[in-house]
Formats: sequence, C-alpha cells, structure tokens
Amino acid sequence: MSGKEPVKVCITGAAGQIGYSLMYMVAKGEVFGYDQPIILSLLDITPMMGVLEGVKMELTDCAFELLHQVIASDDPEVAFNGISAALLVGAFPRKEGMERKDLLKANVKIFEAHGKALDKVAKKDVKVVVVGNPANTNALICSTYAPSIPKRQFSALTRLDLNRAKAQLAAKVGVPASSVSNVIIWGNHSATQFPDAKHAVINGKPAYSVIQDDAWLKDEFVTIIQQRGANVIKARKMSSAMSAAKAICDHMRNWWSGVPAGQFVSMAVISDGNTYEIPEGLIYSVPVEISSDGVWKAVAGLAIDDFARNKMDISAKELLEERSTALEFIKSS
Repeated sequence: MSGKEPVKVCITGAAGQIGYSLMYMVAKGEVFGYDQPIILSLLDITPMMGVLEGVKMELTDCAFELLHQVIASDDPEVAFNGISAALLVGAFPRKEGMERKDLLKANVKIFEAHGKALDKVAKKDVKVVVVGNPANTNALICSTYAPSIPKRQFSALTRLDLNRAKAQLAAKVGVPASSVSNVIIWGNHSATQFPDAKHAVINGKPAYSVIQDDAWLKDEFVTIIQQRGANVIKARKMSSAMSAAKAICDHMRNWWSGVPAGQFVSMAVISDGNTYEIPEGLIYSVPVEISSDGVWKAVAGLAIDDFARNKMDISAKELLEERSTALEFIKSS
C-alpha cells in the first residue's frame, strides 16, 4: 500500500448514470494513479440520498485497495470540504419544450451554490471540471462565485468530443484510436463546437495527408462529432454515460499528471490571454499542453485558416450569448 496521503475527490450528481461509471474508475486508480489513495465525496440532491446510500454500499463492497473513505451528502459545503478535485456532473436536465434560456436560468442557481461552497471550503488549487450542460457557461458561473480560486482552476468537459473525433479519424483509416493525437475541439460543448483535424497526427503523419479526403474532413466528420451526442440519445433513449465517464477520467488524469511532450489535448478553459482572437472572459475549448505537475498552457501559434476561423467564431458567438443571458440572471437574483 502506498504511503501517500489520500486525495479527496468530489463527484456531483453521484447517484446518476455517469457518476455510477465514473466512481468505479476513480476508486480503481485510473485517474489519480494506481498508488494514490482516494477519499470519495459523493454529492446529490436530497431526494436521491437513498439511492446514493446504496451506491456507497456497493463501493464499500468492491473493497478497493485505494479507497480509504466514502462520504455521501446533499450539502455542497460538506461534500466540497478540503477537496483537491471536483467532477461536477450534476446539473438541471433539459426537459422537453425547454428553451436554452430556461436551462441556463435553472443552472445558474445550482452553480452559484457550487461556486460559493467551493470558495468557502475547497482547496485553493482544486481542479474543477464541469460536465453538466451547458457545461462551458456553468463553469463560468461557478468560477464567478468562487473569487478566491484562480479562474484557470475551472474547466468544462470537451474530452468526450475529442475522444469521439479521435475514434472517427481512426475508423476512417482502419487504425486504433491510440494511433491518433493532436485533434482539437474548439469552442462550446454544443452543436457549434468545431472538431479540427488540421493539426491532427495519425501514426506520426498529418491526418489530412493520411486520409486524403478534405471534403469529408470539413463536412461529414464535423457533423458526425457535432451530432454524436444526439444520435446516442436517439439510439439508446438515454444520454451518453460510459463514454462520458471515460472522458471525464481522461480529462482529469491528463490535468493531474500531464501529457507527453509534443502532444496536446483539448479542454474548455478561461479564454483570457489567448492568441486566437477568441473573446476574453469565456470558458472556451482550446488545445492545451499539460506539464507533469498538472499545469495547463494553451498551445499558441497554430495556423488558423478561414474555414476554421468561421467555425471558431460561430461557437464564440454562442458562448457570448450564453454568458450575457447568465449574467442577466445573476444580476436579477
């Protein structure tokens, strides 16, 4: 057994489908390391506490070597107390007939409460990834209410989009997904996201030269990734859970331990100081390099052609509109 001090990790929406898959991976060591003891803190709403108690029993029955303690709570201040990582899966779900503005309003309240609790009781270097949609703007709201925590500690998940993009490029040429690197997801985790293969590499060679089908890369490939989540729901009658949990693990593992030199991944992070003419003050997905001590840095100097510029601007416009709507709710609350 490792002599390391346990890392305290919170998963919100822990009684849900994604949380159920996610906590197994975290407790097994797939995120923070196979020698890193874990304290799991599980947060959900009061009506789900009975279900969460059953989940807690299952975690205990797994007898994970690395799992030192499981805490289940409906109070964010209890759940976030002393945490080093926050996996914010829980959010108000979009219901039939609900406009995006209504969804934003419902989530402002949730992420205001989360931000205030993180600000009060979490470690100041806590790494926060927001999964619940609209994830980018929810992350921005959360950071707004946690002024003592640096904004660069807040992120939103676009890793599922990145994993989907890698898988599609790999399938196109009949190689494993592990052969593909440096795909980029620009912008919002929504249908305006831009999956960009221009800088991607397949087995050490530029993806465009390997695939040799520019029309597919700029049209069908982009559409497949943008609509993949909706197509999973259509086929499964439920949203992505296993793949989402895997993506959260990939996102946090890389943020915690780094990525190999010469490679980058995509994270939605604060846009301040970017070199790609992205408006500041947004949580916008960009390519990042991450050092072995868990510090991300946006990749600078990548060539952006007119096609990419247009796609990136469309997503930025949507995020500006979401931010404006969210700020209206914040001011009126």
